[in-house]
Amino acid sequence: MSPLTPTIEQLFAFGPNIITGTGGSGTRVVARIVRDGGMFIGTHLGPNNQDAREFHAFFDRWINPFMTRDAVPLLPASAAEMAHDFRAALERHCAELGPVPRPWGWKTPRGLFLLPFFHSQLPTLKLLHLVRDGRDMAYSKRRRHLKMHGSAVLGPTAEDWSEPLKLMASWQRVNLLALDYGEQHLPGQYLVVRFEDLCGDPVRTIEQIFDFFGLSGDAEALARLEVAQPESLGRWREQDPDILAELHHIGEAALQRFGYAVPSRRA
Repeated sequence: MSPLTPTIEQLFAFGPNIITGTGGSGTRVVARIVRDGGMFIGTHLGPNNQDAREFHAFFDRWINPFMTRDAVPLLPASAAEMAHDFRAALERHCAELGPVPRPWGWKTPRGLFLLPFFHSQLPTLKLLHLVRDGRDMAYSKRRRHLKMHGSAVLGPTAEDWSEPLKLMASWQRVNLLALDYGEQHLPGQYLVVRFEDLCGDPVRTIEQIFDFFGLSGDAEALARLEVAQPESLGRWREQDPDILAELHHIGEAALQRFGYAVPSRRA
């Protein structure tokens, strides 16, 4: 960090504010909204998705070992190295934040895999968990994270499943892990926002996000500028009913926890 940049410890009073959610769930829209509301989300960002690029190599290296730590525990030396790598990425991310205290954080969908780790390193964090209907996510074309981390998330039992079933199972596991941890360990520091609510009632949802992060701005203007319902919203309704029945079976617990209606099973 430059001499004019606050230390990470000094910044804890103003963040970090983390935006995360399964890739394709709308995190880039929320990132633009909070940036417009005055939050620093980094200067080295993905050209279209607003991802904080300083964390990419860290995620590539550590998500799979962290997700499989129950079966293959991280040795103390590895845990210390993981913390060191994260600190280095965090300092690079904040290098251009500047001396004036203000809300800061980042948007990284893959952060959803590492919520307990983030909390252990940054106890004052606030986390916005964006979620989109898992049935829509099962038909997403964004499958890079499944290829990179699917084995660590799902294990060998799902190797022969179709892509939609794998995507639904992965969506359920990572989102429920985050939801359970957030509700149990982050009271007042954790907020779930559904993408469908952002599209359906953008002004109220933007106001909720600003209130959570301590930001300010014209919610109505931002809703007009940043929020547009994609044609892909609800795409699952056009899919094969037999596959949808399997998706409902696999993802029922998470769908219900996040407030998505699940058809009753046939007798």
